[in-house]
Amino acid sequence: MPLQYDDFAITSPGGRAGNEDAHAAFTLGDGRFGWIVADGLGGHGGGDVASRIAVDTLSDYFRESAAASGFGLSGEMLDGALKAAQSAIIAARKQQPQFSRMHSTVVMLVTDGVIARWAHLGDSRLYHFRDGRLSAQTGDHSVPHMLHLAGEITLAQIRTHEDRNRLLRSLGSEGAWKPDISTEPLTLAQSPGHSDAFILCSDGFWEYVLEQEMETDLAASATARDWVTKMERRLLDRVNGGHDNYTVVAVRMFR
Repeated sequence: MPLQYDDFAITSPGGRAGNEDAHAAFTLGDGRFGWIVADGLGGHGGGDVASRIAVDTLSDYFRESAAASGFGLSGEMLDGALKAAQSAIIAARKQQPQFSRMHSTVVMLVTDGVIARWAHLGDSRLYHFRDGRLSAQTGDHSVPHMLHLAGEITLAQIRTHEDRNRLLRSLGSEGAWKPDISTEPLTLAQSPGHSDAFILCSDGFWEYVLEQEMETDLAASATARDWVTKMERRLLDRVNGGHDNYTVVAVRMFR
């Protein structure tokens, strides 16, 4: 039985005047799909430019690579895509001095229906759920996450830490920007009755929706749209009106 996909996305400026988040989904045929979320930074319009460059460059890279030589889900493929996005943002910064400080987080997921891989930079996150239970999540490239790894704060305390917006890596940074790419591909659930689900989101989303709540709402949802709607309702019940942009892409996979 071929793998079935059900996805849904929302993006919102939240309590801000503009939205510097961007997202994209792309298909390459034969059961090959990808999803991307980016959260731009830089101010004065630069953030939305950076995030849009990121998602457009990554989408184009996969489409062009698939057309030229087929589609592989190697770590090298994901690394090449991210290098292309890095180069595109750096080039745009040089061509448009008003955006000289722009950069962007990014998280992406790609699959051919048999395996899946993901990669990220910054504090936009991916969560993987196997049979409704959280199985894996990305680690932020941020000061609070480093404090967590050092044992100084818990993972949950990252959400409220005073330095939660201090990033150590991002697309557009001219220093160390090395992405994290899943070292081993995830073999997707092969048997009917078993499933995989994913969330890709910016920090404006995960700061307000807890991992246990993601599981609870997944179990209570028949579709990706239902899942996202339930989680967004939690977010809106908690924000104070001045909250950040937020974006979430939910993907359900089943046979």
